[in-house]
Amino acid sequence: MQSHRSSQAPRYAAAVPHEEEHRDITSGGPRAAIFGMSDGLVTNVSLILGFAGAHPAATVVRLAGLAGLVAGAFSMGAGEFLSMTVQRELFERELDIERRAIRDTPEGETEELVEIFRKKGLAPELARRLAIEVMSNPELALETHAREEFGVDPSALGSPIKASSASFVAFVIGAFLPLLPWLIGSGGGAITWSIVLGGAGAVTLGAVLGRLSGRSWWLGALRSLLVATLAAGVTFAVGRAVGAG
Repeated sequence: MQSHRSSQAPRYAAAVPHEEEHRDITSGGPRAAIFGMSDGLVTNVSLILGFAGAHPAATVVRLAGLAGLVAGAFSMGAGEFLSMTVQRELFERELDIERRAIRDTPEGETEELVEIFRKKGLAPELARRLAIEVMSNPELALETHAREEFGVDPSALGSPIKASSASFVAFVIGAFLPLLPWLIGSGGGAITWSIVLGGAGAVTLGAVLGRLSGRSWWLGALRSLLVATLAAGVTFAVGRAVGAG
């Protein structure tokens, strides 16, 4: 007969390796997609309503929306590619400098790590032992120096291609929403549906961003809607004041 103690389930499960799941936010793609879709939505709904407020022919509004979509998408994609490429090149230059320093002057780099660890609160002896251990592995030494000295992870410098592609596609999607009613209609009905689709897109995007960031989804939705409404309202008022003439 088994004892009562042995028949009970263990209070704590055996320790098992645990790896948290995190979203890939280092390639530049997610950030570029978020900015691209938001920019495409706000830019094109503002542009379309600005032209619509001036009361030109529907073909003019349609042409303006298409031009805004194409020009904006290529501008966002090209700008994202160039900015990410330059940023990556700058980081790589700093990493090369740090890599040479670790190779040529390891004693000085070790002392730098000792000082960094001491400033973090480690005891001098422990800081020195840890610095020596880190410096014994060149790749770990480079990663540690890069993180501590200029806040860069050598393995996560971002991808210009991913960022550019994400920005381009996301801008097209955002800009297409308020343009769609003008591709199949015109007049007051198209204006109304541009506002509805633009607002729905802004609310959805804001809610998704709120959820992804761990914040309130409805606050994110409200903030996004207010920004889009302000931009579209101002351009519509300007277009109406200036007029097609």
